[in-house]
Amino acid sequence: MFVLLTVLLFSFSCAEKKEENVTGAIAETSNVAENKPTSEVVIPSYDFTEFEERYLQPEDETTYVINFWATWCKPCIEEMPAFEALREHYEDKNVKVILVSLDLPKLLEKQVVPFVEKKGLQSEVILLDDPDANTWIPKVAEEWSGAIPATLIIKGEQRQFYEQSFTYETLEKAVNSI
Repeated sequence: MFVLLTVLLFSFSCAEKKEENVTGAIAETSNVAENKPTSEVVIPSYDFTEFEERYLQPEDETTYVINFWATWCKPCIEEMPAFEALREHYEDKNVKVILVSLDLPKLLEKQVVPFVEKKGLQSEVILLDDPDANTWIPKVAEEWSGAIPATLIIKGEQRQFYEQSFTYETLEKAVNSI
């Protein structure tokens, strides 16, 4: 009887410790998830009115190279190094590159931020969150069909629009022609 009582007591004490360890493991896992490092990349989101006021009506002598792209657009991704090289080579020459993502807003954290991190993009990246493209596309450029990649170059009152992909050489030529 004594042996049976000892075995039962031992079994229950082990069961309690097991449960305690499992609870502790769950708590540790929970803390790991809560302390997961967050991205340092912050991509602001604008509707078209905000975007237009902020980027399409410059009042300085800076040349703005505004590229419309998306993470799902292969030609956009292929030309991205040209825009990054332009930013690097012309940043002290009053040229600013703005990369306008047309990805769905719900994909910002899942696709756009990781893409920007992976590619190490240093240009300004924003998300244009305005579903009424039929209204705002002709405001960017009347000749724009809505296809991407597309690039608008603005310097003062001058504007040049390109519905095409760029190499570094063709992009640099376009910027220097304005």
